[in-house]
Amino acid sequence: MSERVIDLEKPILSRNDRLAAQLRERFRDTGTFVVNVLSSPGSGKSSMILATSARLRDAYGLRSAVIEGDIASDVDAQRMKAAGMPAIQINTGGLCHLEGNMIGQAVEALDGAVGLSKIDVIFIENVGNLVCPVDFDLGENLCVMILSVPEGDDKPLKYPGIFQHAGALLLNKVDVAPAFDFNREGYNRILDDLNPTAPRFEVSATKGDGMDAWVSWLAEQVRGARASTA
Repeated sequence: MSERVIDLEKPILSRNDRLAAQLRERFRDTGTFVVNVLSSPGSGKSSMILATSARLRDAYGLRSAVIEGDIASDVDAQRMKAAGMPAIQINTGGLCHLEGNMIGQAVEALDGAVGLSKIDVIFIENVGNLVCPVDFDLGENLCVMILSVPEGDDKPLKYPGIFQHAGALLLNKVDVAPAFDFNREGYNRILDDLNPTAPRFEVSATKGDGMDAWVSWLAEQVRGARASTA
């Protein structure tokens, strides 16, 4: 009997792509802009989502919700709800990324609880991982990659794929930069090679540095997406 190699990745990704296309169509119909937030654990994803959502609401009148992806617990979802954001928790049970079928179920839950047409922006807080989430389209309009200063300026060299994939690049926790040996010039040179077209923002989600510029740009993307489907 001859040896045969079965590639399981192709059917898995093909099924996910079909689901993502269905999600994208649904989001287009309801005018909902979706942001897939990627990063390693501890970069400040939850704080960034909360700070961004508050500014989108107060400055632009945009309503946000969040889909939380974690291996276990609902700590972040509870934090979002306490701040007034509709939130759905997905526990992957060990899986290092979110997939289209998971997002589909979460969207059904949001639609039933709030009404998808009443949500302007959905943030998907993906599982903290710098490799796996890149391969799985979730029907989003935008992928945002967050790197925090304490993680080091060499992360784009070690994990180039996620930085190349991102539609926007956020450097978070710049307020603590003096305490760390973070080479901003070196970091930006690496990004010039990996992803020269994605806009970059240096921010502090907790202190507010740079947040107005980032949120202004994001609000413009939301308006642009709506205009293109009008």
